Amino acid sequence: MDLISPEYKEFLTSLKSKIKTAQLKAHIRVNEEMLRLYWDIGFMIVEKQKSSSWGDKILENISRDLKLEFVDLQGFSRTNLLYMKKWYKFYSFGQQAVDQIVQQAVAQLQVSEIEKIFFIPWGHNIHIISQSKEINEALFYVNKTIENGYSRAELVKQIKKDLYQRNGKAITNFDIRLPKPQSDLANEITKDPYSFDFLTLRKSYDEKELENALVSNMTKFLLELGSGFAFVGQQYKLSIDNRDFKIDLLFYHTKLHCYVVAELKTTDFKPEYAGKLNFYISAIDEELKSDLDNPTIGILICKSKSDMVVEYALRNVTTPIGISKYELTEILPKEFASSLPTIEQIEAELKDRL
Repeated sequence: MDLISPEYKEFLTSLKSKIKTAQLKAHIRVNEEMLRLYWDIGFMIVEKQKSSSWGDKILENISRDLKLEFVDLQGFSRTNLLYMKKWYKFYSFGQQAVDQIVQQAVAQLQVSEIEKIFFIPWGHNIHIISQSKEINEALFYVNKTIENGYSRAELVKQIKKDLYQRNGKAITNFDIRLPKPQSDLANEITKDPYSFDFLTLRKSYDEKELENALVSNMTKFLLELGSGFAFVGQQYKLSIDNRDFKIDLLFYHTKLHCYVVAELKTTDFKPEYAGKLNFYISAIDEELKSDLDNPTIGILICKSKSDMVVEYALRNVTTPIGISKYELTEILPKEFASSLPTIEQIEAELKDRL
């Protein structure tokens, strides 16, 4: 047999894929076993300190003796032993004192959720319990790490951006316009506010600039939107009764199995914005949605909004809509903004050089 034939190459590729999959599974398994060991060590230290007069100073002795016994293993520093103890106590008791009955109820309800802590890296676990105020917040970040494959740096960033407090906070009419469980999931995919801290815009930016900047940073934008969003198009054109209409951004959500119409506004929310979005959603349902897709939803992202005005505006809207605001942290000073060429100026310059 010719060992460099296409057949051989295909076979070798399959072998390599198999080996890499096995390596990944082995790595995950090793990480899980290590974390379960850390959990047991934390448990043993906590229980021993309960029944004795040992304080945390004894951890220096434990660290020294474990290092002497297990020369080839790392992770037995005094600091790491303290984290093992803190990790176990956090999920066993929470960070606020509660009576035994409440503890037992929490343990029964969350045992399957708490198991997920063994499926993310140790460094992620340390940061989560160090920054979270209670178990639900910590488990939220554990789940988001698993869903999105967060690196430690990205996890740290999301915690700093207070993702837990922003997630699912948009004002919506999903509960009355969508059946369960779709309405629950639709609410979960919204945020308020959306953080566009990855953008740098001039002080007097307009909607087109905001839209173009988001599309140019689509990977970061999708990460901010959350898992499940797939980008379909910018300025998506719909032709209705010989008239053309353009949707700012169109997505498809792979978990909701529906199209998501996203409209951007660089001003305060106005009731007529909801009416326009309602029209776009209806048009997508009629022109693009298939029988296999769930009803299209809309997300309107404004610079600012009055919650009461939003609630009134959504009261009689027939399509599912969520309304949020966004935040920017990088705005170019006016003197820099004035020196930046516009798209039209760049195109004219290139045209002159051709």
